[in-house]
Amino acid sequence: MPAVTADTVRLPRLAEPVLGEVDRPVRRMTTAPTGLEGEGFPVRRAFAGARLAELDPFIHMDEMGAVDYGPGEPKGTPWHPHRGFETVTYMIDGTFQHQDSHGGGGLIADGATQWMTAGAGILHIETPPEELVVSGGLFHGVQLWVNLPAKDKFSPPRYQNLEGGQVCLVSSPDGGALLRVIAGDTGGHRGPGATHTPISVVHATLTPGAAVHVPWNPEFNALAYVLGGRGTVGPDATAIRAGQLAVFGTGDLLGVTADDRQDASSPNLEVLLLGGRPIREHVEVYGPFVMNTRAELRQAVEDYQAGRLGVIPANALMPHRA
Repeated sequence: MPAVTADTVRLPRLAEPVLGEVDRPVRRMTTAPTGLEGEGFPVRRAFAGARLAELDPFIHMDEMGAVDYGPGEPKGTPWHPHRGFETVTYMIDGTFQHQDSHGGGGLIADGATQWMTAGAGILHIETPPEELVVSGGLFHGVQLWVNLPAKDKFSPPRYQNLEGGQVCLVSSPDGGALLRVIAGDTGGHRGPGATHTPISVVHATLTPGAAVHVPWNPEFNALAYVLGGRGTVGPDATAIRAGQLAVFGTGDLLGVTADDRQDASSPNLEVLLLGGRPIREHVEVYGPFVMNTRAELRQAVEDYQAGRLGVIPANALMPHRA
């Protein structure tokens, strides 16, 4: 897992929990089913089984892979539309290329994050580059959908490319855990991602037997999704493993502990911590559109069919066929 690593001894450290801070209890545990996305790449539907009200302001998340492709096997998504939300694509292993109809684009490689605000409407493509298609290789990442409040549904599209070296790196007090703060504030350490909807996104790596209590905004909801390894979460030490999601209740801290022994496929416990300020608005979802009413969904479909969400540029990136 080559997402940004560092010597935790030399990093700034989280403060120790203080008296009176509450460790958030686990409210629900779910296990992600597998499926296929885009042109047929494997995903885990990370939020399946959780209630939308528990996820708010998040709508959907896919764990892409992990898969070790053979030559000619890597796949992505063709050109497609979005309206009404933001997509966050975090690459842990491998490479993805992005291009959109609003002029955004770039290469998303190990540890980098692409932040695309679809807003009023956009077309985009995400596809593995030619060299990865030809050679094959390891591919692992996450795509998260962040809702926009009604007042921002028709905001202008925007694109942010955050390289792995831009994330804020923090250590647990004893150095046993590395936290990559991608967005939001974690114990006074702020990530580079800028969003319309206030959220926190943190990728934590815990060595076997390590534990950490991560400060968490009491106004935010809280989720923990395991990307690899095994451990426990919450004050009751609820067991959790790769492909499982924990939904937390209220409190000030997220408690995570790695098992003393890990699987050969993941020597550490790898956890994605997510949270945000709930929007608390009615949501209607249809395919790539996230709106507030069914009438807005119908309008989104009509606008897409009429070409009002953008056009594929003349120099368009296209999937490479082996």
